[in-house]
Amino acid sequence: MPAKTAGKPCAEPAGDLPTLARRCVLVFAGADPSGGAGVYADVQAIAAVGAHALPVVTVLTVQDNNRAHAIYPVPAAQVQAQADALIAAIPIAAVKIGIVGSRANAECIAALLVQLKAAQPDLPVVLDPVLASGHGDALTREDAVAVIAPLLRHATLVTPNLPEAVALCSGATDPAEQAAVLIAYGAAHVLIKGGHGAGDTLVNQWFRADGASHAWQSPRLHGEFHGSGCTLASAIAGRLAQGDTMRAAIEAGLSYCHEALAHAFTIAPGQAIPNRTSVSIKEAA
Repeated sequence: MPAKTAGKPCAEPAGDLPTLARRCVLVFAGADPSGGAGVYADVQAIAAVGAHALPVVTVLTVQDNNRAHAIYPVPAAQVQAQADALIAAIPIAAVKIGIVGSRANAECIAALLVQLKAAQPDLPVVLDPVLASGHGDALTREDAVAVIAPLLRHATLVTPNLPEAVALCSGATDPAEQAAVLIAYGAAHVLIKGGHGAGDTLVNQWFRADGASHAWQSPRLHGEFHGSGCTLASAIAGRLAQGDTMRAAIEAGLSYCHEALAHAFTIAPGQAIPNRTSVSIKEAA
């Protein structure tokens, strides 16, 4: 799909050089020192699709490109302070939520969403419900499902992978049933990602609160990737921030993510890093 214009001229450009105003995505996510996932992935993916990320760090992690060894949640007061400074100064066009680290942080973010939606009822909120690392390492010291529960009712779109959907839906394995559970919590849209499935064809399934659904199929890329979920959710949020419909944003995000994974690079044995910076939304379309 063709890319939309990234922004419009600012009223008061700095110096003699014209500048472009970009739509901003407020991001809540963890810091990954390997540079493969979390806020680093979010910043790259959101920029690649034409928006600008405002990253609020929720948890510090000790991890490499394969395993998470330790996690240190940022105190909720500090999460609040980071977000307050951004919200006070910068228009927010969308919100993307990844790892939150603690129930206290989730409740803090939920309160911020109530505040933002009071002024912007249609503000898109993309929730990537990360419950564990790709190898199953814990990313919170609390019950992972309980941690994100306060956020489900505020999500415009929830993007679980297959294991996350099972965990969030009390063991249900049918995607339609899983979507119904998540929509009952309050989500308007659910995208169940098929990356953890089997076979040569990957199927991503989108469900809407009005009962409509759609599935996208693509060849499964072989190998393991670090930060693929962050990449997809952030790309979708970046497109929603620029006014795409939900379907158009999902399609653009899936295309971009597929190309980023297809051109992934390695930094060490194990999971590869999606090549987010060399693939633009135009190339992925």
